[in-house]
Amino acid sequence: MSEESTRPVDDPREQRHIDGGALRALAHPLRVQIFDILSQRGPQTASSLAALTGESSGATSYHLRALAKHDLIREVAGRGSGRERWWERPRGSVSFGSADGMKTPAGRAATEFVMTEFFNRRHQQLMRYLVGGIRNPDGSDDDHGFITTATAWLTPEQMGELTARLSAIVDEFVENYRDQQGDAVRAVTIRADVFPIPDEER
Repeated sequence: MSEESTRPVDDPREQRHIDGGALRALAHPLRVQIFDILSQRGPQTASSLAALTGESSGATSYHLRALAKHDLIREVAGRGSGRERWWERPRGSVSFGSADGMKTPAGRAATEFVMTEFFNRRHQQLMRYLVGGIRNPDGSDDDHGFITTATAWLTPEQMGELTARLSAIVDEFVENYRDQQGDAVRAVTIRADVFPIPDEER
């Protein structure tokens, strides 16, 4: 679970619950992509985002301003110029499934859209990693990647304990190495999925 995690609404740890207006502003494919790139890669400019997304810098600049209007991102203080502004996503976890955003049909639709876009993007990254390892098995011997699935029969209380322990480990590493620099340092995505299997899939 990383800083852009979608923790449950009742999670006691400090996090930002995105309100309905911000959710609706985020509910656009390119805006979700920009938001996620800033989460994973750190500060970017409209030009660097254009290169990463394949869009024009005019388009990325427009969507950056829309995200900033709802405080989803912010300009990096003291960096850049009038022509080349840098943008970042504030630190801290974010909950897309906020109570405010779930009050109306429009809010629920925006929540569903944003979460679908977000997790589709992360799933595509996972699949590229898997396929890359299959096609180039010698290229990932030293990256220490770990992908596993398991099924356990747990009570709600036991599932809560598992979730808390996994979250604590991930939070520890995120905090300890938040600003680490170095030639060997790479951005690493972390996923931990714990949820009851829907009845029809058992």
